[in-house]
Amino acid sequence: MEIGQGVIPFKGQPISSKCKPQNLNSHFNSRVFLGFNLYTPKHSCTQRQIFKSQPSSKTDHPLHRNVKILQPHKKKTQENNKDRVFVGFKLQCHSKAEALPSRTVINGKKKGYGGILPSILRSLRTESDVEKTLDLYYGKLSPKEQTVILKEQSNWEKALRVFEWMKSQKDYVPNVIHYNVILRALGRAKKWDELRICWFEMAKNSVFPTNNTYGMLVDVYGKAGLVKEALLWIKHMKLRGIFPDEVTMNTVVKVLKDAGEYDRADRFYKDWCIGKIELDDLDFESIDDSEPFSLKQFLLTELFRTGGRNPSRVSEIENIGRKPRMTATYNTLIDLYGKAGRLKDAANVFNEMLKSGVTLDAFTFNTMIFICGSHGNLEEAEALLNKMEERGISPDTKTYNIFLSLYANAGKIDRALQWYKKIRGTGLFPDAVTCRAIIQILCKQNMLKEVEDVISEIESLGMYIDEHSLPVIMRMYINEGLIDRAKMLFEKCQLNGGFSSPAYAAIIDAYADKGLWVEAEGVFFGRRDKFIQKKAIVEYNVMIKAYGIAKLYDKAFSLFKGMKGQGTWPDECTYNSLIQMFSGGDLVDQAKELLAEMQVRFKPSCSTFSAVIASYVRMSRLSDAVDVFGEMSKAGVKPNEVVYGSLIDGFAEAGKFEEAMHYFHVMNDSGSQANQIILTSMIKAFSKLGSVEGAKKLFEQIKNLHGGPDIIASNSMLNLYADFGMVSEAKMIFDHLREKVQADGVTFATLIYAYKNMGMLEEAIEIAEEMKQSGLLRDCVTFNKVMACYATNGQLVECGELLNEMINQKLLPDGGTFKVLFTILKKGGFSAEAVRQLELSYREGKPYARQAVITSVYSAVGLHAYAIESCHIITQPGLRLHPFAYNVAIYVYGASGQIDEALKIFMRMQDEGLEPDIVTFVNLVGCYGKAGMIEGRYDLADLVSQEMKLDLEMKHVTDSESEVAFLIRCYIILIG
Repeated sequence: MEIGQGVIPFKGQPISSKCKPQNLNSHFNSRVFLGFNLYTPKHSCTQRQIFKSQPSSKTDHPLHRNVKILQPHKKKTQENNKDRVFVGFKLQCHSKAEALPSRTVINGKKKGYGGILPSILRSLRTESDVEKTLDLYYGKLSPKEQTVILKEQSNWEKALRVFEWMKSQKDYVPNVIHYNVILRALGRAKKWDELRICWFEMAKNSVFPTNNTYGMLVDVYGKAGLVKEALLWIKHMKLRGIFPDEVTMNTVVKVLKDAGEYDRADRFYKDWCIGKIELDDLDFESIDDSEPFSLKQFLLTELFRTGGRNPSRVSEIENIGRKPRMTATYNTLIDLYGKAGRLKDAANVFNEMLKSGVTLDAFTFNTMIFICGSHGNLEEAEALLNKMEERGISPDTKTYNIFLSLYANAGKIDRALQWYKKIRGTGLFPDAVTCRAIIQILCKQNMLKEVEDVISEIESLGMYIDEHSLPVIMRMYINEGLIDRAKMLFEKCQLNGGFSSPAYAAIIDAYADKGLWVEAEGVFFGRRDKFIQKKAIVEYNVMIKAYGIAKLYDKAFSLFKGMKGQGTWPDECTYNSLIQMFSGGDLVDQAKELLAEMQVRFKPSCSTFSAVIASYVRMSRLSDAVDVFGEMSKAGVKPNEVVYGSLIDGFAEAGKFEEAMHYFHVMNDSGSQANQIILTSMIKAFSKLGSVEGAKKLFEQIKNLHGGPDIIASNSMLNLYADFGMVSEAKMIFDHLREKVQADGVTFATLIYAYKNMGMLEEAIEIAEEMKQSGLLRDCVTFNKVMACYATNGQLVECGELLNEMINQKLLPDGGTFKVLFTILKKGGFSAEAVRQLELSYREGKPYARQAVITSVYSAVGLHAYAIESCHIITQPGLRLHPFAYNVAIYVYGASGQIDEALKIFMRMQDEGLEPDIVTFVNLVGCYGKAGMIEGRYDLADLVSQEMKLDLEMKHVTDSESEVAFLIRCYIILIG
């Protein structure tokens, strides 16, 4: 991204109808690329508008693949011709240098070439037979017209065919201009073999490269990422005796700047200013040498061939001081120093421009504004805007885009929106960069209404949402749960044309992150643009991710198997996703098979092996985990601490101390350092072994690590001390964690457990109270331990309150919870028969058994309001209940004094054909006693007694002594 061109990288902005440069290379790009001087004062304003990055078609925007973008007319601005700097360049060719045919200009707009050129160019665009088209004009084309035809070819193959046809003419004279055009076309297409052939042919025909040629070669090699190879052309240039002119120097500085080599770019510029070209520090060995005849070999061979030539021309120029005169050069330098963080140097270059009378343009100010603003100097940036307007340079859309993004990055969203509104307020129009930036800002803030207002404005300008903004908007809708809006927007945008694979992948990913695999599937398998049939691997990968999040492993695997049939081969990301997915879902055997398949084409990473090993360890299949560890070593993948940690922890959990120690020593021998996780696992191993001293040594080792022991290591050691009844040591660790505000629920619960086991109930209760007040009761384990402590101490009401709090936190009671609850029931006076009945129902998993136990606990401890509320769940009309549930309901209503409700439950029980049991009668007796219905009613006592006896006889009770005791207890209750 060029500083001053907006925060979001975006190539190809609307073409200005004026001569004002639109980018850093506006003064020299065309010359570098075309290889000859198009610019003379006479027609400079019509021909300096050839910008390589500007799409001419309304539908050919690089970021709007098949999406129509209509650009509105910009507000016209007046510029002085004196503000433009045009540098002429001497042609070095065998033909006479003449001005190229110029395009007709009407109202500042290029309408095309005159004469026969439009017809020829139109035919070449539509006809595949280049030679047949050109044969019609054999001998009729001037060198100028030939050059225009050659440079207008956008396809490198067609350009070569045109060039070959030209060379076939008997009167053709080879010239450097034509070779520059062809070399540029081949370099831009990265056709290095063809470029070499063209270069050799150029030498064979005695056509010598010029400054234009070398500048163009540096540019295309640099843009291809071949920075060192680009600099070798400058070395070649020097050996040829040609000193870089300002345009070539500017190109080199820009290539180095874009590669992030700021110091070298600065050094090259300063050397140029004193007439020196020093490239002795170029590292030839680091240049790629993988091709059979590499770029490195080609360039070094060329350097060797030219090494003996007379460098006298360079010697004459050396040590002559010079200063740049082009606006573009100063812009490059400002951009260079800004990106390097050298703000003072950037300001000095800006001041030098003012002193030297070099024309400042919009790009100059845009760059300076961006530099100031991106370093937090927003007031300075706005001051520069005022200076810009004072000098008669109108801010363009890019200027406002910069301010919009700067304020957004600073978190000042309201100010960013103000700058967005200023674009229209000043008569300009938002461009694609503006729209994308403002949509990004608003979507990030979830400002739904504002986003939709921007969409409406975009459409009112005849533009459409581009494929980069669409996934951002859809993700906002999806995150807000507005799935229908997201679908409507997607379908609407699809009507304007298809999208690229990355855009489809981003949309699928937005659905995947929310687990919406059906919607993701709809995009993946949905209608596509007719020109985009084959799905890219990135789309498959995110669809597999969507299935993985939804745990639809079969679908993910099926999609994976079908990829090859569609002509798309899985990559490393595909395998890694599936292996991680299956490993995490405990489908480790499938993951292992995929790992083997992956190794045929790729070398799995350490994390891939680690996922499979961790899965085997989790499933206690330690021998399989060891086998994968062995495969890892054979594959030449070095295990890291995570791998060793999984194995050590697995063996420690299994109580296999020797194996855990073995891998601990292997890890140390391999040079890997034990981290806190591994040392904590080893503490666990020593705990299983019962070696407190061994664990203490490891804990001391953890203390020496950066940051000291974490909460997990401390709790592990605390638990070890608790198991061995070492209360003082446990309390010491607890106090240390509490002082550092690191104590969590496990810390408190473990100390409670230690105190309780040692019979120190008061201390345990004190810690439990502190734990409650700290809000650390967040899981079943901590609730269970605190309730057990209260139950042991006879604080049953507190137990009921904790149970209610646990349920309100939507924590599902586990087996440990129910163990404590049955203890509470026994301590709360619940009859032994009723407790046995509930325990049996719970173990057998009968419907509503868990709810019945909870309800009984509330009632037993006297929390009748909670008990009645809980009882409503099991007494809803229409439920088919077992007798134990009715018994609980009779007890709860009776205990709370609601005798009528208790009797209604009893009658409902009989209506459903369920016979009362011992627990039923005990609960009924309790109800009658509560209601005072027994005194003086010996007939009622007789009736109940007879029913009980009859019921007992029918059930053939074997434990007669227990039942006799039971009857005696009932009579005592009855007769008071």
